[in-house]
Formats: sequence, structure tokens, C-alpha cells
Amino acid sequence: MEQGKYISALDIGTSKVIALIGEVQEDNEIHIVGLGQAPSRGLKAGMVTNIDATAQAIQQAVHEAELMADTKITQVTTGIAGNHIRSFNSHGVVKIKNGEVTQADIDRTIESAKEMVNIPLDHNILHTVVQEYIIDNQPGVKEPIGMSGVRLETRVHIITGANTALQNIQKCIQRCGLQMDQIMLQPLASGQSVLTEDEKDLGVCLIDIGGGTTDIAVYTNGAIRHTAVIPVAGDLITKDLAQALRTPQSAAESIKIHFGAAVPTLDDADEMVEVPSVGDRNPRQVSRSVLASVIGPRVEEILELTLNELRRAGYPEEMLISGVVLTGGASMLNGIVELTEDVFNLPARIGVPQEMGGVSERIRNPRYATAIGLLEAARGEEDGSPVSGAVMVGSEGEKAGLWARFQKWLRDNF
Repeated sequence: MEQGKYISALDIGTSKVIALIGEVQEDNEIHIVGLGQAPSRGLKAGMVTNIDATAQAIQQAVHEAELMADTKITQVTTGIAGNHIRSFNSHGVVKIKNGEVTQADIDRTIESAKEMVNIPLDHNILHTVVQEYIIDNQPGVKEPIGMSGVRLETRVHIITGANTALQNIQKCIQRCGLQMDQIMLQPLASGQSVLTEDEKDLGVCLIDIGGGTTDIAVYTNGAIRHTAVIPVAGDLITKDLAQALRTPQSAAESIKIHFGAAVPTLDDADEMVEVPSVGDRNPRQVSRSVLASVIGPRVEEILELTLNELRRAGYPEEMLISGVVLTGGASMLNGIVELTEDVFNLPARIGVPQEMGGVSERIRNPRYATAIGLLEAARGEEDGSPVSGAVMVGSEGEKAGLWARFQKWLRDNF
């Protein structure tokens, strides 16, 4: 790839919109040269509820990033979440033509796996991620092309999203004069930026606690096995604080970020925090232990909902040898690692994105995990070697992003 090639990512979250611009160097490393962010007021639980407000936030974030990078962008890789997301594991089988696996055989077995899943009519496939290939009952094959055999099987993870949700994101981006080059499920993007290959091999659960949704991704044996989105996250913690403290929501958010904790600690339990009141009333003083007593139960509820989802999907704690990795803005609450270890009875850590060049050190923060993962996906889209799970596998061997499939769906239905 040419030096000076710019790529861009857009994380459209419930609480904030983040735009990143990266410059791809000769060694294919990304230097982040542009960063912009804006408050997001047009989404609820990851879904667009106000196109104008969302478009304005996107425009503001992109403009800031363009000013910093001193360049203009025309297309973006963006993420999607929301409780409309569905995921399925499927299995396809075909006879190998001519006794040697070709790309055409791979495409046929992936199509066979797709046909085994009943996709809702109002949904579109976001990702078809290959977990493994099996040749003549030999499992664990990663690169089957050129191998001899009679029977080719594949196990895939299929992720779908509601067509209306995709349309609304597309409209918001287009109103800003941008093209949606690729779309990616947010927990896959976050996982790309914070998980290690060893964790994926041994078994790990990523929990990305954002503003409107808690996104889950489970990896075992190096492949994605389960994804889910829970519509309970940081915004509900803020709402609980606002109600319990009788303070404006903006003040509750600030208190949560600067003084919040998932579990009280002896060191600062008696430290007092000034809490603004509603209207003309005087501010009050509240101890940090009181804040923890409000925040803790909500965080515990999020973690227990996640654990119940894993068990429902057939992934008990025993399969997660590497434990739990927390990321997203709410993962920065004091004591959340300890609380997670208590709930899951597994080791836990905070997932921080890997360092890139440029201004990346400023954003090595769990809040930016999704945005940085999307930027890595954009690099893969440009150089033809997409990161795992970043795009769909096409039926004829083409590297088909959601955009091409979505345009086809529009042509077929309108």
C-alpha cells in the first residue's frame, strides 16, 4: 500500500460519536493523524432514533478529525450494535470437485452453511465468519486450498442485523456527504483491538460496556463462537445515579466518570463529592461509598445478564480458560475487575487498545476500543487482507463487505 494512504473509522455510539483518520505507512502500520468526537443524542440502545441529531454529531466529529489530519475523507468504516443483532452457528458440506480444494469449493460450502440458517426476512447478513474447515473428517483446517480430499465441511458464525437499522445508519452517513465503505459488528471491532491471539485460542469472553449497549463476543480455539448485544449499559448507570442523587443527568455522568466505583474501597469510602441539585437548590455533599452503593448493583446486573446469556448459548465459564476482558467506557469504573471476577469466578482484565503511531497514545483507552478496531478493519479492506470477522465471505470468492450486499438488497426490494 502506498505511503500516505488515508483510512477512516466512525464509531457511532449511544453516548458519543468518534471519528478517526489513520495514515497507512510503508510497513502497513497505521499512524492516527486525526481524532474528532461529539456528544451523541440521536441514538438509543445503539439504534438511531433521530437522523438529524445523529448526522450533526457525525458531521462535528468528522470535521474535527479532518482539521487535525489536514485532509478530507469521503468514505468510512463504521460499526453497528443494538438488540436487533442476531447470531447463528452453522455447518456446510460439499463434495470436493477434482479431488483438490479450490476457492470455488470453499464458496460452495459457505453458501451451503448459509442455506442451513433461517434468516429473518427483515434482516441482512452482516458477517459470515469461518470458524474452521474439515476435510474428510480431519478437523481444525485453517487453509484448505490445495489440500486433497473428497468431502469439505465448514463451520461458520453468521451475524445478521435489521435492514431498517442499516438503512438509518446509511442515511445519517450520507447526509454528511460520506460513503459507508464497510460496516462491522462493534464487539468484533473491539475484540480486534484489545484481545490477544492466545486469549482467543484458550477461550475468552469480551464484554464491551458502552453507553447504550453491552456487547459480547466469545472466542474459543482462535475463532468467534458467539456474539450478542444486551440493551443495558452505562447510560442506565447514569440514570440510576441521577434519580438516586436527584441531580441532572449531565452532572450524574460527570460524577460517574470522575468518582464512580463498582465496589466501595476503604481508602476513599468517606471522601465527599459535591452533587449539584436540580433548579436553584444548593448543591449537596455525598460520600463515595453512597455512589458505589448505587453504581455497584447496576454493574452487577449487567455482568449477570452477560453470564446468563453465555450459559443460554452453551458457553459456560469452564470454556473461558483466559477469563473475561472488559472494555468500553464503563469498564473504567474502579473495582469493576474485582466485581467481574466475583460474578464469573474467572480472571478478568481491562482491555486497552494496542498502540499505533501518531496521536494513538492519547486514545489508548477502553473508550476507543471499537473505533481503533474499526480503523484496523478499514486497513484490511484497503489492502485486501481483512481482519478476522471484518467483512463477509462472498459467494463467488469476492471480498464482499456489507455495502455491496446491502445495495443488492435495496435493488431487489425497491
